Amino acid sequence: METHSKALVEAIVRILTPLVRILLKSGVSCGAFTELVRRVYVEVADRDFTVSGRKQSVSRIAVITGLNRKEVTRIRGLPPIDSTEIDERYNRAARVISGWLRDPQFLDKKGDPDALPFEGEHSFSALVKKYSGDMPARAVADELMRVQAVEHTAHGELRLTARGYVPRGSEVEKLQVLGTDTRDLIATIEHNLTHPPEQARFQRKVGYDNLPIETGAAFHKLSTRLGQGVLEQLNEWLAERDRDCTPDVEGSGRMRLGLGIYVIEEVIEEGTKDQRKKPTRPLQS
Repeated sequence: METHSKALVEAIVRILTPLVRILLKSGVSCGAFTELVRRVYVEVADRDFTVSGRKQSVSRIAVITGLNRKEVTRIRGLPPIDSTEIDERYNRAARVISGWLRDPQFLDKKGDPDALPFEGEHSFSALVKKYSGDMPARAVADELMRVQAVEHTAHGELRLTARGYVPRGSEVEKLQVLGTDTRDLIATIEHNLTHPPEQARFQRKVGYDNLPIETGAAFHKLSTRLGQGVLEQLNEWLAERDRDCTPDVEGSGRMRLGLGIYVIEEVIEEGTKDQRKKPTRPLQS
């Protein structure tokens, strides 16, 4: 096997291992997963591998994907798997929290997110109208309550209890984030594989592989504090340039920008004296 092909196979196995773990826990069979893979192969070949000036044909898709023409025709006749609604709900909730964290109109005298009545000029409804368009304020409140991002005060106001939209109450929501966030990471890696270094997107990580298990708790606190600080700074910068948050922003076209931060943690084996003597190397990329 060529070095390139071998490296690709090893990468696929690494990607699939945690994914298959999730699929098995969720009762998704190999057959069901294979059907999804076939659909995605056909959709990507149909959309992204066209010949300039020519309509994409069943025969060409069959050649690219390795599927027969009958199978390609069957799959093309299926309704698309649309994640637009999922992404929109995620983005709307995140925008409301973002506005609550940074907009002076909804901050208290200390500069912290203020507890807001549901209606009025300085209210949760006004916040939703400003940052989530025509989404009903009650629906947004219910969603943020469900994921434990807000709570009711003793006076019946809404208080923000989280500094970001992180689904907690529903496994379905967490699985939807799996698709969104993993897609973004792999898309960045694909871009960096196919573009010259001067056009590369920022993609870095840092890690060591011979740490005592007790280090984990302290690292979680440190990485959460530093990571949250970076994200909040970037959130303010992006919000000032986003047309939904700042309608008078000028410029052409439309694009999506963001930065993702995640913790890496894997218990290799129980700590021993021998492991403490083992040379350690930083894992950086």
